[in-house]
Amino acid sequence: MIKTVLVTGGSRGIGAATAIMAAARGYQVAISFHSNAAAAEAVLQQIRQAGGKAIAVQGDVGVEADVLQMFKAVDEQFGPLHALVNNAGMLEKQMRLDQMDVARWQRVFNANVIGSFLCAREAVLRMSTRHGGQGGVIVNLSSAAARIGSPNEFIDYAAAKGAVDSMTLGLSKEVATEGIRVNAVRPGLIYTDIHTSAGEPGRVDRAKEGVPMKRGGTAEEVAEAVLWLMSEQSSYVTGTLLDVTGGR
Repeated sequence: MIKTVLVTGGSRGIGAATAIMAAARGYQVAISFHSNAAAAEAVLQQIRQAGGKAIAVQGDVGVEADVLQMFKAVDEQFGPLHALVNNAGMLEKQMRLDQMDVARWQRVFNANVIGSFLCAREAVLRMSTRHGGQGGVIVNLSSAAARIGSPNEFIDYAAAKGAVDSMTLGLSKEVATEGIRVNAVRPGLIYTDIHTSAGEPGRVDRAKEGVPMKRGGTAEEVAEAVLWLMSEQSSYVTGTLLDVTGGR
């Protein structure tokens, strides 16, 4: 049976690496993207050139109507959904909490928390045996920031990812008897362009001496953890927060 995975925020970074790796392992892949259609198309081309099947759907995961449309497109083009990777998220410029305004917190929570909730809800409605589904897997992308706190940089992002952790733990228990496993991957310092959007492209190289392994990680290393949690090799794993941090 060919399985289908939806990777939100799949046009760049960890999302793109996960989508490409999933396709290489036999999944039909749907990716969502917020605005960069060219980046999404590049991911599709790489998957298709390798013989895989992939589609891209534009939308903002923090907007309910966009999420409903996203899942409808997957239903229509690929049929039953077997895995969701809640990867879409964002952070803003580095600053202290006492410099932040409420609008920033609302943007960060909307993208990272509300978006993950909306997508998880739609996945459960499709996968859960309670709703006539055949089971499935949800992997949420959290962050080591959830336990480190990201002082002087991203306390809002850290708090949002803490909420993702809590949702992961609660939802995993809620649907454990309904054929769905729910876990989270918490990356540490990873070489992706999210640091550029936060105002410091070289952040990983600046901070890597604080990592026990003395290096940053790659998007592919995080994707390997996501794919393991999606696979039958992790069939007895649910409610787990898996750190991919080089020991940090």
